[in-house]
Amino acid sequence: MRIAFFNWRDLTHPEGGGAELYAQTVCAGLAERGHHVTLYCADHGQAPRDEDCDGYRIRRRGDRLTVYAATLRQMRMDARTDGRFDAAVDTQNGIPFFTPLQTRTPSVVLVHHVHREQWPVVFGPTTARVGWFVESRVAPVVNRSRPYVAVSEMTKAELVDLGVGAERVRVIHNGTLPGRFSGAARAVDPTLVVLGRLVPHKRVEHAVDVVAALRHRHPTLRLRILGEGWWHAEIEAHARRLGVADRVDLLGFVDEDVKALELDRAWVSLAPSLKEGWGLSVVEAASHGVPTVAYHGAGGLSESIIDGVSGLLVHGKDDLIMSVDALLQDSTRRGELSTQAREHSLRYTWEACVQDWEQTLLEASARGSFGRGERQPP
Repeated sequence: MRIAFFNWRDLTHPEGGGAELYAQTVCAGLAERGHHVTLYCADHGQAPRDEDCDGYRIRRRGDRLTVYAATLRQMRMDARTDGRFDAAVDTQNGIPFFTPLQTRTPSVVLVHHVHREQWPVVFGPTTARVGWFVESRVAPVVNRSRPYVAVSEMTKAELVDLGVGAERVRVIHNGTLPGRFSGAARAVDPTLVVLGRLVPHKRVEHAVDVVAALRHRHPTLRLRILGEGWWHAEIEAHARRLGVADRVDLLGFVDEDVKALELDRAWVSLAPSLKEGWGLSVVEAASHGVPTVAYHGAGGLSESIIDGVSGLLVHGKDDLIMSVDALLQDSTRRGELSTQAREHSLRYTWEACVQDWEQTLLEASARGSFGRGERQPP
């Protein structure tokens, strides 16, 4: 089967994150199963426009705005040269690629999370209103006959609220890579970790606030922030304003060995994000026995964390601070959550994720080619 996978970015992009890891892991898994896969994403100028990676091909075209038209144009050129595609994955990161308007290739819409809350955080009021209108009103109509994949039950429920039939939405969770352990023991000093892209809606400042609130109760407390993004300077400035810059380490992008070392040494992970489709970093931390504290109602975080078992779900920043304080003081409770977090992480594998995707795309391909506004027959 020939598969076209559309995603806004890839992992070489400076703002690449969990959605990109998901896309490229699925592409590699499908290629390993014998499928011919091409990932279409934005060209950011720091990687080749065309590249072979783990058995599949990457085509980088367009920038963050023109990527939609540029990648679909390249897909049509590739189809004329190498033969038609059997199925396509249209990743809706707020705005989908609108593949039904551009190609007759059967497509599946992938949604990590609905962006209702994120639009006004990242963009001005006008752009936010337009973006939300496209996501909530236009996209469901254009994709009215397409199957969807959501990465959590929470995202599925939000899609249903937007008018997508529940019977058209399949949940395929993120997997977790096999544990890559450094062999290091937990740090002697209480150590918090945040793992992920540095963008406003991740609210990493809340983790800095925790350090500022608890620095007198835990004089050697440290926060280690793993990840990079355009919000880096704002977080750095926030730590300076609160007088805890000497306790907050922004490590930027780290390789897998360094990440394993940091997670092996961490006591507690924090995920103060406004919303996540799933919680890839949460399960990754759990695989190292690190429980995560996150907010109730933050999308898939309420699903990737079993409250009181593999981590804690809290209500508001004050509750976040009190819960972290309690965990830092209670080594027995922390140990229980650590053991249960590691066991919980074993439930999610990339092998199962790829297998579900293969089945989904085979089914979509078997249903035939529909596009350019055509309605799919029952």
